[in-house]
Amino acid sequence: MNGGKAMLQEYNKIMVGIDGSVESANALDRAIAVAKRNDAELLLVNIIDLRAFQSISTYDTMVAEDTKKGAEQLIADFAEEAKKAGISKVKTRVEFGSPKIMMSTTLPKEENVDLITIGATGLSYIERLFIGSVAQYIVTHAKCDILIVR
Repeated sequence: MNGGKAMLQEYNKIMVGIDGSVESANALDRAIAVAKRNDAELLLVNIIDLRAFQSISTYDTMVAEDTKKGAEQLIADFAEEAKKAGISKVKTRVEFGSPKIMMSTTLPKEENVDLITIGATGLSYIERLFIGSVAQYIVTHAKCDILIVR
């Protein structure tokens, strides 16, 4: 570091897609490191795919609510981990919607995100087709930097 504040702050708000996978945990670890260097805020998000609840009935609304509660607990645990690691500004969001649209354009715009961090997935072929398409969509449509953690 030559002379005080030589490095400009690159990122102010880093969004991390959290789905409970090992890959998303790795993505969070990397995002924490980047957030520390940039004194940035972390936004931890979990998007519950609405297509999982297409037939709307009372049973499904209950399942959807339970799913949301579970996701909120998961995200809260990760937020706690980030705070313990020394990140002072941590925000969480659990939303229903299309993961690829919410993560690539909707949330980054709403939240003024300048870096999206997602885990590269090590899932089965079928799951990779689906989840891979989410990462691909984000890479194609996001207006900010993206960090894919392997």
